[in-house]
Amino acid sequence: MNQIYPFIIFGIIAVILFGSCEKESDQPPFSEVPEIRLLDLSLTEVREFSDTLEVLLHYRDGDGDLGYADPDIPSLVIKDARLTEADSFHLQPLAPPGANVAIEGELRLRLPHLFLLGNGTSESTRFKIKVLDRAGNESNEVQTPQITILR
Repeated sequence: MNQIYPFIIFGIIAVILFGSCEKESDQPPFSEVPEIRLLDLSLTEVREFSDTLEVLLHYRDGDGDLGYADPDIPSLVIKDARLTEADSFHLQPLAPPGANVAIEGELRLRLPHLFLLGNGTSESTRFKIKVLDRAGNESNEVQTPQITILR
């Protein structure tokens, strides 16, 4: 019996030590490539030059590198379906630069002063939106429902 005790004690200690060890993950809880999702749209009909369209997005990024401190660097891309080129806008940092933390939250975009491109009394469009992070990763693209702009 004396010969078995050391093995039992060693076994108990091993179970306690290995059972209490948790491997700390250096992986973020979600991807380092930013993801966005359309949550809400304030209006589906707007009067040109007077109404402001608000788009509410949910964002998440595994390393928190969305936005730039330098206001001259754009990282938000919005494309009006009526146009051939997208417009780029500045997005302020959503986490402290260099923090490397997973972030998620809501981002409210305000699109004021929408206007008609032609001579008619109304036009319909959609907006495609994506964000770029400081590592050069591009998020998925979301598209708004159809929006009618009235004269």
